[in-house]
Amino acid sequence: MRKYRSLIFLIIAGLLFVASSFYYLPYYVSKPGMAKELEPIIEVENGYDEEGNFMLTTIRMGKANIYAYAIAKMSKYQEIYPVEAVRSKNESDEEYNVRQLHMMDGSKTNAIEVAYKKANLPINYEFKGVYVLNIIEDMPADGMLKPGDRIIKIDGNRFNSMDKFIDYINGKKAGDKLSVTYERNEKSKTVSIEIAQFPQDKNKVGIGIGLVDDKEIVVEPEVHINTEEIGGPSAGLMFTLEIYNQLTKSDLTRGYQIAGTGTIASDGTVGRIGGIEQKVVAADKAGAEIFLAPNEKGAKDSNYKMAVKTAKDIDTKMKIVPIDNFDDAVQYLEKLKEKK
Repeated sequence: MRKYRSLIFLIIAGLLFVASSFYYLPYYVSKPGMAKELEPIIEVENGYDEEGNFMLTTIRMGKANIYAYAIAKMSKYQEIYPVEAVRSKNESDEEYNVRQLHMMDGSKTNAIEVAYKKANLPINYEFKGVYVLNIIEDMPADGMLKPGDRIIKIDGNRFNSMDKFIDYINGKKAGDKLSVTYERNEKSKTVSIEIAQFPQDKNKVGIGIGLVDDKEIVVEPEVHINTEEIGGPSAGLMFTLEIYNQLTKSDLTRGYQIAGTGTIASDGTVGRIGGIEQKVVAADKAGAEIFLAPNEKGAKDSNYKMAVKTAKDIDTKMKIVPIDNFDDAVQYLEKLKEKK
């Protein structure tokens, strides 16, 4: 009888454990991710090989259940963030993921532009349409369009910029209908959507979408970047270095394992990212010898200073290098002695 009761207790406890693991708190937990070699991810046609490696560093982030929250509380290099610090107000999980993937696309575009300019190679852009980032609840587009859709025509007209798209809609009035042609999962569809006033601004009309230009950079030789489901803009600097290294004969890696992080702007400026401590930990575990970190012009709480502190804390031999712009990174690497 006791064995039977014990078995029942264990079953109930197991069921409660499983059920509670699906109960999510209003927090996200981030932890060290991976440092991944970029050469298999980025391919410049007929590009040059390298002796060492540039590495992309990541963090792992997910919704916190009670167990993940408790573990993060006790872990030095896991961070807890309230939902509003990660997602925008009223942003759904789908919209958040789309925004992250779009930021990754923007990061890749900027990386290609900076690398090809540095290599004195021509660049062109092909406008593909307007990219839907989010949908405003209870506006006409709600339930008809989805984050990630690409709008390619309005009333049969194509536009070569987001601004012209907005100008066209601003010329309409509430109650007018638009014929919207969009692409989703490589299939196109046309729907009729009525224009309405925005609840928060009665002087403004639209269909209720947040949008951004969707353009593709055209370069020769072609470059292919396969990031799969990795999102966010923080790999920009390392993308740029890998692309530039394949474009030029001199190998910037000098045979070293080089990790790093930082956004990249179209003018080559390297920007701050989140989770720098966790990325330093990930790079160290992957055997990186050098870590490039955003310097933010020497700001008091810069990524670079936080990276130096973390490197000291984990007692790594990895060298932390401050970077303000792409030229800084190139100049530092060009001065490296070849690894024996």
